[in-house]
Amino acid sequence: MKTRVVLLIGSALITAACTATSTDPATTTTGAGAVTTSTVPDSTTTTAPSPTTTASSSTATTTAPPSTTTTTLAGEVLDFGPQQGAILAVVGVRHDDVLNLRAGPGTDQAVVAELSPVEHGVVALGNARSLPNSIWYEVEVDGVSGWASSSFLGALGVVGDITSQIVADLGGIPGAETMVDLGLIVAESQASTEPASRIQMSVAPTVGDLGEITFDVIGLGDDAVAGIRLHLFASPDDSGESFSLKSVEATTICQPHRGTTAEGLCN
Repeated sequence: MKTRVVLLIGSALITAACTATSTDPATTTTGAGAVTTSTVPDSTTTTAPSPTTTASSSTATTTAPPSTTTTTLAGEVLDFGPQQGAILAVVGVRHDDVLNLRAGPGTDQAVVAELSPVEHGVVALGNARSLPNSIWYEVEVDGVSGWASSSFLGALGVVGDITSQIVADLGGIPGAETMVDLGLIVAESQASTEPASRIQMSVAPTVGDLGEITFDVIGLGDDAVAGIRLHLFASPDDSGESFSLKSVEATTICQPHRGTTAEGLCN
């Protein structure tokens, strides 16, 4: 009888050892006939890989690191341009138009901001690129950075009264029926013919006790001076149907890559 009891107890212990299972599949290797269940992360969620290697009959999946996007700018790098931090202004843009600030150099790039024809807080970032028919500078305005055509940027220099020079050039005090006509007369007297200057009304006329208007004359064939901004004042006659020149303030526009001296002269 004692022998039979011992045999029964031993049989029970062997059976219990063979049927024991684990609740931690991550750290325990199961028998050949066992099925391992794993939780698959959601397809929209990225999880860090576990440092523990688990034996499994399933195929391991490797998650590739996120790709890095590289933007290639058009054109070639120029070794000259406005110095980083140089203050430029928009010039030569019509009063009813804007200068587009773009995501990259070239007119096919997305517009990130629009600058007014007399914007003067344009900060150069020190980068320049050359395209087949244009040169572009990287700039920043009000915290927005982008690229603008060099043809419409300049460094504003000294301001002076050139009324007597205009009167001398024209042989007398000019007059015209409108402020626009008067402005064109004065602007053309200061323009270059070779190369031909680009004349643009950058501020539309206003009329009160005096008439006012601003014209930009761009392209004077000078390595340092890019052009001149003319701010005209005129007196209307009693009928208000014509105007005669009263004064002209001229602002020198220096080449953007040359800049100005501390005195406002073009480098």
